[in-house]
Amino acid sequence: MCGRFTLASTPEELAAEFGLAGVPGEYRPRYNIAPSQPVAVLLPGKGGPQLRFLRWGLVPFWADDPAIGHRMINARAEGLATRPAFRRPFERRRCLVLADGFYEWRRDPGGKTPMLVRLASHRPFALAGLWDRWVPRDGGEPLDSCAIVTTEASPLLRPIHDRMPVILDRGEREEWLTRETSPDRLRALLRPYGGELEAYEVSRLVNSPENDVPACVEPV
Repeated sequence: MCGRFTLASTPEELAAEFGLAGVPGEYRPRYNIAPSQPVAVLLPGKGGPQLRFLRWGLVPFWADDPAIGHRMINARAEGLATRPAFRRPFERRRCLVLADGFYEWRRDPGGKTPMLVRLASHRPFALAGLWDRWVPRDGGEPLDSCAIVTTEASPLLRPIHDRMPVILDRGEREEWLTRETSPDRLRALLRPYGGELEAYEVSRLVNSPENDVPACVEPV
């Protein structure tokens, strides 16, 4: 499960990490991104990956009601090829969700403790994602939305949670976005992250999505 994450890197850091010519002017640092909010994603484009903002919570093209997206913030790697909501996006509409940290809640005797997980290098990273476009039957504005792919937890995260988002290394990002990548290779990418991560306790401020401030990421 990945229910909150961060993207507080500077535009310059994002441009350098992901090879972008620039970052849209509406970008601002986020410390507590929650479902149904806009998230920064990379989609394949003719001149290279394009940064766009999509709503977090995938609404399949065939949905009768966009509210289904509230239940589709994550897509389990094990079911991408079989679940109706994810099968076509897995085949045709893969994306990269940009982040520089994500939260998980550890079950402790006194309750759930929020933990922030990030790369030991503190650089931004890409999460495997799926997206789709839903068009209202009354002819209203199309809705582009996305989900984050999750897999079993790495050894570091197992004491915190049994799932984690799929983090793709620099060399794997293009493979995930490329239409021609084989299904077998795509499935091979959906594994626990093997690089160096760090995790630490943070304030319960993050329990409310209304709190989107730097204090959310400060160690307790």
